[in-house]
Amino acid sequence: MASAKEEDGHRSGSDPGEKSQKPDNTAFKQQRLPAWQPVLTAGAVLPAFFIIGLLFIPIGIGLFVTSNTIKEFEIDYTGVEESSPCFICTQHLSLNYSCKCSVPFTLKESFEGNVYMYYGLSNFYQNHRRYVKSRDDRQLNGLESALTSPNKDCMPYNLNNDVPIAPCGAIANSLFNDTFELFHIQDHNSRTRITLMNMGIAWWTDKFVKFRNPGGDSLTAAFAGTAQPLNWRRPVYELDPSEPENNGFINEDFIVWMRTAALPTFRKLYRIILKDRNSTTPTLPCGNYTLEVTYNYPVISFEGRKRMVLSTISWMGGKNPFLGIAYITVGTICFILGLVLLVIHYKYGNHNNNADIPN
Repeated sequence: MASAKEEDGHRSGSDPGEKSQKPDNTAFKQQRLPAWQPVLTAGAVLPAFFIIGLLFIPIGIGLFVTSNTIKEFEIDYTGVEESSPCFICTQHLSLNYSCKCSVPFTLKESFEGNVYMYYGLSNFYQNHRRYVKSRDDRQLNGLESALTSPNKDCMPYNLNNDVPIAPCGAIANSLFNDTFELFHIQDHNSRTRITLMNMGIAWWTDKFVKFRNPGGDSLTAAFAGTAQPLNWRRPVYELDPSEPENNGFINEDFIVWMRTAALPTFRKLYRIILKDRNSTTPTLPCGNYTLEVTYNYPVISFEGRKRMVLSTISWMGGKNPFLGIAYITVGTICFILGLVLLVIHYKYGNHNNNADIPN
Protein backbone atom coordinates (compact mmCIF):
# COMPACT_ATOMS: atom_id res chain seq x y z
CA MET A 1 0.00 0.00 0.00
CA ALA A 2 1.36 3.46 -0.94
CA SER A 3 2.11 5.85 1.85
CA ALA A 4 0.06 8.97 2.42
CA LYS A 5 2.96 11.20 1.24
CA GLU A 6 3.28 9.25 -2.03
CA GLU A 7 -0.46 9.41 -2.62
CA ASP A 8 -0.30 13.14 -1.94
CA GLY A 9 2.48 13.51 -4.50
CA HIS A 10 0.63 11.53 -7.16
CA ARG A 11 -2.52 13.47 -6.46
CA SER A 12 -0.76 16.82 -7.00
CA GLY A 13 0.97 15.57 -10.15
CA SER A 14 4.48 16.36 -8.89
CA ASP A 15 7.53 14.22 -8.40
CA PRO A 16 7.86 13.14 -4.76
CA GLY A 17 11.61 13.76 -5.01
CA GLU A 18 11.20 17.30 -6.28
CA LYS A 19 12.11 20.07 -3.82
CA SER A 20 9.07 21.82 -2.37
CA GLN A 21 8.46 25.47 -3.35
CA LYS A 22 6.94 26.19 0.02
CA PRO A 23 8.93 28.83 2.01
CA ASP A 24 10.87 27.59 4.98
CA ASN A 25 9.11 27.58 8.29
CA THR A 26 11.13 30.44 9.77
CA ALA A 27 10.02 33.60 11.52
CA PHE A 28 11.36 35.81 8.71
CA LYS A 29 9.94 33.91 5.74
CA GLN A 30 6.61 33.26 7.45
CA GLN A 31 6.38 36.89 8.65
CA ARG A 32 6.30 36.07 12.34
CA LEU A 33 8.98 38.57 13.39
CA PRO A 34 8.16 40.64 16.47
CA ALA A 35 6.70 44.02 15.57
CA TRP A 36 5.26 47.06 17.28
CA GLN A 37 2.01 48.50 16.00
CA PRO A 38 1.03 51.79 17.64
CA VAL A 39 -2.53 52.18 18.80
CA LEU A 40 -3.64 55.65 17.74
CA THR A 41 -5.64 56.66 20.76
CA ALA A 42 -6.62 60.21 21.64
CA GLY A 43 -4.09 60.21 24.47
CA ALA A 44 -1.27 59.49 21.99
CA VAL A 45 -2.34 61.63 19.03
CA LEU A 46 -3.50 64.85 20.70
CA PRO A 47 -0.20 65.61 22.51
CA ALA A 48 1.67 65.09 19.23
CA PHE A 49 -0.47 67.74 17.48
CA PHE A 50 0.03 70.26 20.29
CA ILE A 51 3.79 69.60 20.55
CA ILE A 52 4.28 70.07 16.79
CA GLY A 53 2.23 73.27 16.88
CA LEU A 54 4.06 74.71 19.90
CA LEU A 55 7.45 73.92 18.34
CA PHE A 56 6.82 74.94 14.74
CA ILE A 57 5.10 78.29 15.40
CA PRO A 58 7.99 79.94 17.36
CA ILE A 59 10.56 78.43 14.97
CA GLY A 60 8.63 79.86 12.02
CA ILE A 61 8.36 83.28 13.65
CA GLY A 62 12.10 83.28 14.30
CA LEU A 63 12.90 82.29 10.71
CA PHE A 64 10.48 84.87 9.29
CA VAL A 65 11.82 87.71 11.44
CA THR A 66 15.42 86.76 10.61
CA SER A 67 14.61 86.66 6.90
CA ASN A 68 13.10 90.15 7.08
CA THR A 69 16.31 91.54 8.61
CA ILE A 70 18.23 90.54 5.46
CA LYS A 71 18.59 93.42 3.02
CA GLU A 72 18.28 92.77 -0.68
CA PHE A 73 18.36 94.97 -3.77
CA GLU A 74 17.67 93.76 -7.31
CA ILE A 75 18.22 95.34 -10.73
CA ASP A 76 16.83 93.95 -13.99
CA TYR A 77 19.21 94.95 -16.79
CA THR A 78 17.87 92.68 -19.56
CA GLY A 79 17.30 95.68 -21.83
CA VAL A 80 14.00 94.61 -23.39
CA GLU A 81 12.35 97.99 -22.79
CA GLU A 82 13.53 100.90 -24.94
CA SER A 83 13.91 103.04 -21.83
CA SER A 84 16.46 100.61 -20.36
CA PRO A 85 20.11 101.75 -20.42
CA CYS A 86 21.06 98.32 -21.82
CA PHE A 87 18.51 98.35 -24.66
CA ILE A 88 21.14 99.32 -27.24
CA CYS A 89 23.23 96.27 -26.29
CA THR A 90 20.42 93.89 -27.21
CA GLN A 91 20.39 95.32 -30.74
CA HIS A 92 24.09 94.87 -31.52
CA LEU A 93 25.01 91.75 -29.57
CA SER A 94 27.46 89.38 -31.25
CA LEU A 95 30.26 87.02 -30.30
CA ASN A 96 32.95 89.40 -31.55
CA TYR A 97 31.50 92.58 -30.04
CA SER A 98 31.27 93.60 -26.39
CA CYS A 99 28.69 96.20 -25.47
CA LYS A 100 28.82 98.23 -22.26
CA CYS A 101 25.96 99.94 -20.50
CA SER A 102 25.65 101.86 -17.21
CA VAL A 103 22.68 101.32 -14.91
CA PRO A 104 22.23 103.99 -12.19
CA PHE A 105 20.41 103.08 -8.99
CA THR A 106 19.93 104.34 -5.44
CA LEU A 107 20.25 102.44 -2.17
CA LYS A 108 17.76 103.85 0.33
CA GLU A 109 19.29 101.96 3.25
CA SER A 110 22.85 101.01 4.12
CA PHE A 111 24.16 97.46 3.76
CA GLU A 112 26.16 96.30 6.77
CA GLY A 113 28.60 93.40 6.93
CA ASN A 114 29.70 91.40 3.90
CA VAL A 115 27.54 92.01 0.83
CA TYR A 116 27.06 89.30 -1.78
CA MET A 117 26.55 90.11 -5.45
CA TYR A 118 24.60 87.60 -7.53
CA TYR A 119 23.61 87.38 -11.16
CA GLY A 120 20.18 85.97 -11.85
CA LEU A 121 18.61 84.36 -14.90
CA SER A 122 14.96 83.58 -15.67
CA ASN A 123 13.47 81.07 -18.10
CA PHE A 124 16.83 79.26 -18.36
CA TYR A 125 16.37 75.51 -17.88
CA GLN A 126 19.62 74.21 -16.45
CA ASN A 127 17.64 71.23 -15.13
CA HIS A 128 17.01 69.71 -18.58
CA ARG A 129 18.19 66.09 -18.57
CA ARG A 130 20.35 66.30 -21.69
CA TYR A 131 21.81 69.60 -20.56
CA VAL A 132 22.74 68.25 -17.11
CA LYS A 133 24.46 65.20 -18.66
CA SER A 134 26.39 67.26 -21.21
CA ARG A 135 29.76 67.35 -19.40
CA ASP A 136 32.85 65.20 -18.90
CA ASP A 137 33.75 64.91 -15.22
CA ARG A 138 36.96 63.05 -16.09
CA GLN A 139 38.07 66.03 -18.12
CA LEU A 140 37.08 68.51 -15.41
CA ASN A 141 39.09 66.50 -12.89
CA GLY A 142 42.25 67.08 -14.95
CA LEU A 143 42.55 63.65 -16.61
CA GLU A 144 44.82 64.27 -19.60
CA SER A 145 43.38 61.45 -21.73
CA ALA A 146 39.91 63.04 -21.44
CA LEU A 147 41.23 66.30 -22.90
CA THR A 148 41.94 64.69 -26.26
CA SER A 149 38.93 62.33 -26.25
CA PRO A 150 35.86 63.85 -24.57
CA ASN A 151 33.03 61.43 -23.81
CA LYS A 152 29.92 61.12 -25.96
CA ASP A 153 27.73 62.94 -23.42
CA CYS A 154 29.32 66.21 -24.58
CA MET A 155 28.06 65.86 -28.16
CA PRO A 156 27.65 68.02 -30.18
CA TYR A 157 29.90 70.26 -28.07
CA ASN A 158 32.84 67.85 -27.99
CA LEU A 159 34.68 68.86 -31.18
CA ASN A 160 35.39 72.17 -32.90
CA ASN A 161 36.66 71.56 -36.45
CA ASP A 162 37.76 68.05 -35.36
CA VAL A 163 39.74 69.52 -32.44
CA PRO A 164 38.61 68.35 -28.98
CA ILE A 165 36.94 71.04 -26.91
CA ALA A 166 38.04 71.72 -23.34
CA PRO A 167 35.85 72.04 -21.37
CA CYS A 168 33.31 70.16 -23.46
CA GLY A 169 29.54 70.00 -23.16
CA ALA A 170 26.50 72.24 -23.28
CA ILE A 171 26.88 73.48 -19.68
CA ALA A 172 30.38 74.82 -20.27
CA ASN A 173 29.45 76.18 -23.70
CA SER A 174 26.66 78.31 -22.18
CA LEU A 175 28.89 79.85 -19.47
CA PHE A 176 27.54 83.17 -18.20
CA ASN A 177 30.03 85.85 -19.28
CA ASP A 178 28.51 89.22 -18.41
CA THR A 179 30.82 91.22 -16.15
CA PHE A 180 29.97 93.91 -13.60
CA GLU A 181 31.70 96.91 -12.06
CA LEU A 182 30.14 98.81 -9.18
CA PHE A 183 30.77 102.50 -8.43
CA HIS A 184 29.62 104.69 -5.56
CA ILE A 185 28.64 108.15 -6.81
CA GLN A 186 29.68 110.83 -4.33
CA ASP A 187 29.44 114.61 -4.28
CA HIS A 188 30.45 116.62 -7.35
CA ASN A 189 29.86 113.50 -9.50
CA SER A 190 33.08 111.88 -8.27
CA ARG A 191 32.85 108.12 -8.02
CA THR A 192 34.62 105.39 -6.10
CA ARG A 193 35.06 101.87 -7.41
CA ILE A 194 33.75 99.17 -5.06
CA THR A 195 36.18 96.26 -4.69
CA LEU A 196 34.56 92.99 -5.81
CA MET A 197 36.25 89.79 -4.58
CA ASN A 198 36.15 86.92 -7.07
CA MET A 199 37.81 84.33 -4.81
CA GLY A 200 35.88 82.22 -2.33
CA ILE A 201 32.62 82.18 -4.31
CA ALA A 202 32.73 78.45 -5.16
CA TRP A 203 32.22 75.48 -2.86
CA TRP A 204 35.46 74.25 -1.31
CA THR A 205 34.78 70.65 -2.37
CA ASP A 206 34.17 71.76 -5.95
CA LYS A 207 37.37 73.75 -6.30
CA PHE A 208 39.76 71.39 -4.50
CA VAL A 209 38.18 67.98 -5.19
CA LYS A 210 35.93 67.92 -8.26
CA PHE A 211 37.77 70.42 -10.48
CA ARG A 212 41.49 70.23 -11.22
CA ASN A 213 43.76 71.46 -13.95
CA PRO A 214 45.79 68.97 -16.00
CA GLY A 215 49.48 68.78 -15.20
CA GLY A 216 52.10 70.63 -17.25
CA ASP A 217 54.73 73.33 -17.17
CA SER A 218 52.05 75.94 -17.83
CA LEU A 219 48.32 76.07 -18.46
CA THR A 220 48.94 76.97 -22.08
CA ALA A 221 50.99 73.80 -22.52
CA ALA A 222 48.53 71.72 -20.50
CA PHE A 223 45.65 72.67 -22.81
CA ALA A 224 47.68 72.44 -26.04
CA GLY A 225 45.83 70.54 -28.74
CA THR A 226 42.39 71.56 -27.48
CA ALA A 227 39.90 74.19 -28.66
CA GLN A 228 37.79 76.59 -26.66
CA PRO A 229 33.98 76.10 -26.53
CA LEU A 230 32.08 77.50 -29.50
CA ASN A 231 30.47 80.41 -27.62
CA TRP A 232 33.52 81.44 -25.59
CA ARG A 233 35.48 84.59 -26.32
CA ARG A 234 38.78 83.28 -24.90
CA PRO A 235 40.25 79.86 -24.05
CA VAL A 236 39.87 78.27 -20.62
CA TYR A 237 43.45 79.06 -19.59
CA GLU A 238 42.74 82.80 -20.05
CA LEU A 239 39.35 83.07 -18.35
CA ASP A 240 40.65 85.53 -15.77
CA PRO A 241 43.59 87.56 -17.14
CA SER A 242 43.89 89.56 -13.88
CA GLU A 243 44.31 86.45 -11.68
CA PRO A 244 46.62 83.81 -13.23
CA GLU A 245 45.88 81.33 -10.44
CA ASN A 246 42.16 81.59 -11.21
CA ASN A 247 42.36 80.11 -14.70
CA GLY A 248 41.65 76.75 -16.22
CA PHE A 249 39.11 74.37 -14.74
CA ILE A 250 39.59 75.88 -11.27
CA ASN A 251 38.25 79.26 -12.34
CA GLU A 252 35.61 79.98 -9.69
CA ASP A 253 33.13 81.67 -12.03
CA PHE A 254 33.28 78.56 -14.20
CA ILE A 255 32.87 76.23 -11.19
CA VAL A 256 29.84 78.17 -9.93
CA TRP A 257 28.20 77.95 -13.36
CA MET A 258 28.85 74.20 -13.66
CA ARG A 259 26.77 73.53 -10.52
CA THR A 260 23.44 73.44 -12.34
CA ALA A 261 20.31 75.03 -10.89
CA ALA A 262 17.17 73.04 -10.09
CA LEU A 263 14.67 75.67 -11.27
CA PRO A 264 14.43 77.83 -14.41
CA THR A 265 14.64 81.04 -12.35
CA PHE A 266 17.83 81.08 -10.31
CA ARG A 267 20.71 83.17 -9.06
CA LYS A 268 24.40 82.37 -8.72
CA LEU A 269 27.07 84.04 -6.63
CA TYR A 270 29.20 86.43 -8.68
CA ARG A 271 31.30 88.48 -6.24
CA ILE A 272 31.69 89.32 -2.54
CA ILE A 273 32.04 92.86 -1.15
CA LEU A 274 33.98 92.41 2.07
CA LYS A 275 33.35 94.53 5.14
CA ASP A 276 36.34 96.57 6.30
CA ARG A 277 36.79 95.44 9.89
CA ASN A 278 38.77 98.56 10.81
CA SER A 279 36.05 100.89 9.61
CA THR A 280 32.76 101.82 11.24
CA THR A 281 31.15 102.91 7.98
CA PRO A 282 28.68 100.55 6.27
CA THR A 283 29.93 98.31 3.49
CA LEU A 284 27.52 100.00 1.06
CA PRO A 285 26.26 103.34 2.44
CA CYS A 286 22.90 104.60 1.26
CA GLY A 287 23.22 106.83 -1.77
CA ASN A 288 23.66 106.76 -5.54
CA TYR A 289 25.50 104.01 -7.39
CA THR A 290 26.26 103.00 -10.95
CA LEU A 291 26.45 99.42 -12.21
CA GLU A 292 28.58 99.16 -15.33
CA VAL A 293 27.73 96.03 -17.29
CA THR A 294 29.76 94.41 -20.04
CA TYR A 295 26.79 92.94 -21.88
CA ASN A 296 27.83 89.67 -23.54
CA TYR A 297 25.19 87.08 -22.64
CA PRO A 298 22.15 86.80 -24.96
CA VAL A 299 18.77 85.96 -23.39
CA ILE A 300 16.25 87.63 -25.70
CA SER A 301 16.08 84.61 -28.03
CA PHE A 302 14.53 82.41 -25.32
CA GLU A 303 12.58 85.23 -23.60
CA GLY A 304 14.88 85.19 -20.60
CA ARG A 305 15.63 87.92 -18.11
CA LYS A 306 18.89 89.01 -16.45
CA ARG A 307 19.33 90.72 -13.13
CA MET A 308 21.94 91.71 -10.58
CA VAL A 309 21.21 91.20 -6.89
CA LEU A 310 22.93 92.69 -3.84
CA SER A 311 22.18 90.88 -0.60
CA THR A 312 23.35 90.43 2.96
CA ILE A 313 23.09 87.09 4.76
CA SER A 314 22.29 85.80 8.23
CA TRP A 315 22.87 82.57 10.17
CA MET A 316 20.15 80.94 8.03
CA GLY A 317 21.67 82.06 4.72
CA GLY A 318 20.01 84.39 2.23
CA LYS A 319 16.53 85.88 2.22
CA ASN A 320 13.90 83.13 2.32
CA PRO A 321 10.53 84.18 3.82
CA PHE A 322 8.83 81.01 2.53
CA LEU A 323 10.57 78.80 5.10
CA GLY A 324 9.24 80.80 8.05
CA ILE A 325 5.75 81.02 6.55
CA ALA A 326 5.74 77.24 5.99
CA TYR A 327 6.69 76.52 9.62
CA ILE A 328 4.05 78.95 10.93
CA THR A 329 1.36 77.47 8.65
CA VAL A 330 2.08 73.85 9.57
CA GLY A 331 2.30 74.67 13.28
CA THR A 332 -0.97 76.62 13.22
CA ILE A 333 -2.81 73.85 11.35
CA CYS A 334 -1.54 71.21 13.81
CA PHE A 335 -2.53 73.34 16.83
CA ILE A 336 -6.04 74.01 15.45
CA LEU A 337 -6.52 70.33 14.57
CA GLY A 338 -5.42 69.43 18.08
CA LEU A 339 -8.08 71.73 19.56
CA VAL A 340 -10.78 70.37 17.25
CA LEU A 341 -9.92 66.75 18.02
CA LEU A 342 -9.75 67.54 21.73
CA VAL A 343 -13.30 68.94 21.65
CA ILE A 344 -14.52 65.94 19.68
CA HIS A 345 -12.84 63.54 22.10
CA TYR A 346 -14.38 65.14 25.22
CA LYS A 347 -17.79 65.49 23.62
CA TYR A 348 -18.13 62.05 22.02
CA GLY A 349 -15.26 59.92 23.35
CA ASN A 350 -16.77 59.05 26.77
CA HIS A 351 -20.14 58.38 25.20
CA ASN A 352 -18.64 55.80 22.82
CA ASN A 353 -16.60 54.16 25.58
CA ASN A 354 -19.63 53.78 27.86
CA ALA A 355 -21.92 52.49 25.15
CA ASP A 356 -23.60 49.19 25.93
CA ILE A 357 -21.98 46.30 24.17
CA PRO A 358 -24.54 43.67 23.09
CA ASN A 359 -24.00 40.13 24.26
